[in-house]
Amino acid sequence: MTLAPTRPTHAWPGLEAVPGGPRTAVSAAVARRLFRSAMTRLPLSDDAITVHRPDELFARLGRDGLIGFGEAYLTGAWDSDDLTGFLTVLASHVADLVPRPLQRLRGLTQHRTPTAHRASRDHARDLVAHHYDLSNNLFGLFLDETMSYSSALFDTSTELGTAQRRKIDRLLDLTGVGPGTRVLEIGTGWGELAIRAAARGAVVRSITLSSEQQVLARKRIAMAGHADRVEVDLCDYRDATGEHDVVLSVEMIEAVGHEYWPTYFTTLDRLLAPGGRVGLQAILMPHDRMLATRGGYTWINKYIFPGGFLPSARVVDELTATHTSLRVTDRLSFGPDYAETLRRWDETFLARADDVRALGFDETFLRMWHFYLCYSRAGFASGYLDVQQLLLTGEA
Repeated sequence: MTLAPTRPTHAWPGLEAVPGGPRTAVSAAVARRLFRSAMTRLPLSDDAITVHRPDELFARLGRDGLIGFGEAYLTGAWDSDDLTGFLTVLASHVADLVPRPLQRLRGLTQHRTPTAHRASRDHARDLVAHHYDLSNNLFGLFLDETMSYSSALFDTSTELGTAQRRKIDRLLDLTGVGPGTRVLEIGTGWGELAIRAAARGAVVRSITLSSEQQVLARKRIAMAGHADRVEVDLCDYRDATGEHDVVLSVEMIEAVGHEYWPTYFTTLDRLLAPGGRVGLQAILMPHDRMLATRGGYTWINKYIFPGGFLPSARVVDELTATHTSLRVTDRLSFGPDYAETLRRWDETFLARADDVRALGFDETFLRMWHFYLCYSRAGFASGYLDVQQLLLTGEA
């Protein structure tokens, strides 16, 4: 299914006006030359991208870089019959899209993270709500029956729900969750991990900042018969208390923000009982790209995950060594599985487009969500991004 080009309505005020003025005229001319050079150098077919309104594309690209490039897709200024394939080529060459001599000027042109998008105690709940409180019904349209919104771990089974349970069970096995285990889950999702931990006899406290997730997670946990073993609380991870045998966190570190990574890891250390184990699932990016983009403001930040930023495997090792007694003692990489998970989410989302509209979301939102899923899938398909399950234990 191809989404029709759309011009945004008043619901998207930042997209209504195309940037203009002398500064934009200069930057658009530069963007046009760089874009044409990149399209010539990259292994792309002539029809990889269809530009409907070139003046708008280059005005947005020149003025706002990759944010503008994504916004030009939202407005229908450009399109692609194979959006994921096109974005995968870009992701494979992301370090060289702009000639290296010009990369020295990144600091002059890169947008910086707004203060309101830093995941402090004052802002964290609003940042989480921007995405996760959109609508439980929306997520239910494209997720599988486990309501898992993180990478599945595929094996011989091709069923997404089976692969999601396999991912969770591996993390529970890795950390030794069983009868009587005191588990803290940081980032509830919609409750599947807590349900499966409780089914093993564990006692679980799960914390989230999403009121929508809390409501549905509690409902799903009760329906599974585990309300007596699981608490789901609205709580910032920094305010969590108690002593736990196992601390679990699946794809939550991405929302912490690089300024707060030391706090995050010291909190994990503080909450862990002696001899305890931490199980993390984390999306990771290359260390050099993390350093180059740290503090920047991206299309994903503006439209999907405000305040989010991905760590590298190296920075996890460095932070735990510097700030905690924890060390990574087991690591599983399964980035291609995330590309497959995202492919399935996107195909289901597009197939349910009419149902998305029925929930009150417009055509611009449909293009935004499709772009987000394809953009993310391209990161994993190209090998630029990885997802790993990590076991952290105290120093012997």
